[in-house]
Amino acid sequence: MAEKILIFDFGSQYTQLIGRRLRELNVYCEIHPYNKTVALDDSVKGVVLSGSPYSVREADAPQLNLQPIKGRLPLLGVCYGAQYLAHHFGGAVQRSDSREYGRAQLSVKDADSPLLKDVATNSQVWMSHGDTITALPHNARVIASTADVDNAAFAITGEPTYGLQFHPEVYHSTEGMKILQNFVKDVCGCRCDWTPESFIENTVNALKDTLGNDKVVLGLSGGVDSSVAAMLLHHAIGANLHCIFVDNGLLRKNEFAEVLESYRDMGLNITGVDATVDFLSALVDVSDPEKKRKIIGRMFIEVFDREAYKIENVKWLAQGTIYPDVIESVSVHGPSATIKSHHNVGGLPDRMNLRVVEPLRSLFKDEVRRVGMALGMKPELLRRHPFPGPGLAVRISGEVSKEKVAILQEADAIFITGLRTANLYDRVWQAATILLPVKSVGVMGDERTYESTIVLRAVTSTDGMTADWARLPDDFLANVSNDIINKVKSVNRVLYDISSKPPATIEWE
Repeated sequence: MAEKILIFDFGSQYTQLIGRRLRELNVYCEIHPYNKTVALDDSVKGVVLSGSPYSVREADAPQLNLQPIKGRLPLLGVCYGAQYLAHHFGGAVQRSDSREYGRAQLSVKDADSPLLKDVATNSQVWMSHGDTITALPHNARVIASTADVDNAAFAITGEPTYGLQFHPEVYHSTEGMKILQNFVKDVCGCRCDWTPESFIENTVNALKDTLGNDKVVLGLSGGVDSSVAAMLLHHAIGANLHCIFVDNGLLRKNEFAEVLESYRDMGLNITGVDATVDFLSALVDVSDPEKKRKIIGRMFIEVFDREAYKIENVKWLAQGTIYPDVIESVSVHGPSATIKSHHNVGGLPDRMNLRVVEPLRSLFKDEVRRVGMALGMKPELLRRHPFPGPGLAVRISGEVSKEKVAILQEADAIFITGLRTANLYDRVWQAATILLPVKSVGVMGDERTYESTIVLRAVTSTDGMTADWARLPDDFLANVSNDIINKVKSVNRVLYDISSKPPATIEWE
């Protein structure tokens, strides 16, 4: 039976990061809301309690029944989780006289503690709390302190229960990964053998058992998630996987032909559908971003539906859903209020009476790429920047037309090709070119021009939740700007977006 660690989420902004760090240690883990009942079978090797924006002293603070866990399974409380353990088992938590946020120096008091094995006597940790543990439960002992927090880390005598008032999962806690490794290996006894290779083997076998000889249909987007999902299914059921790649007329220059050919090189059973006229006709005179998204989503469903019905006896719809999507749908705060209309293939399962299979639903984005590498997929496909489901429609501010798409495709091709040529592509998380509904006066030769404006956007990020604008070299930007103005008809001005997220978003629409 595959071993796992359970993380109970009390609403912390860092909960997913805890999960990612444990996965980096080759330990499978699952994140669940604190108020969800989860089976504690023999596969569960330990439990982590996350941080929270709440105070344990508040009347409506999140509550979790620890009776089936504490003293029976290894247990690690982080920040709020540590305060919860102290508060509910005989200790005391009070408002701190001086709230501790940011860097602090951890002084190890018990070097023999399994949790702090080989951790430096003094190391940097990251604090983020307004409450502090002023008294420990009677059977607890301090194992580490900081200058301002006496009970920075504690252990319960006679059981594998620990609390940390700092965040070991963040980069600024220099020995944080070592502490987490000690917890999963030495305290929980995990084998740490959850690797991309083991995931592929287990997933392919499970898909074979589940799908048998059934036919599966999958809408490919050219992106990483759907491509890796397709390869896993291909390994499991071969030609019974039917892939559909729709050209909505809003892809990058030559992308439909190039991506379609790369999929065929991978041995996939794929049908390419050119629906450019359908999509662009539906977008005539539409300028509102959300309306554009909804129209494109509806059109995709219609085209996909039409093509899928040409395949006889299809039983399953495959989707490239990944773990952050799953976590969001069952979050502490409830399902997300707004589901992006272009994400996956919303609306199809009910219409087509298909069961859904999601082979990537347990993986984070970076893990999807590692699985793709282990499958032998081309690095250039796995390293592709994220691209919005509605395509260039949401990079054309205002109304969309065939002419505007052509302008943007040419400018975008120059930018992306330039990034690759200058070896900057992999240093950027996402790059985009935006066509503004703004014209300005210019001079070309001896003639006055009144033409369009292009914006270049490049950001660095890890997951897209936050992003900073990429510091691209001045000479590179100058060359790209000159190329676009000289080679793309109807453009006479190029701008570079230096906004970060937040307050801006990565995409303009």
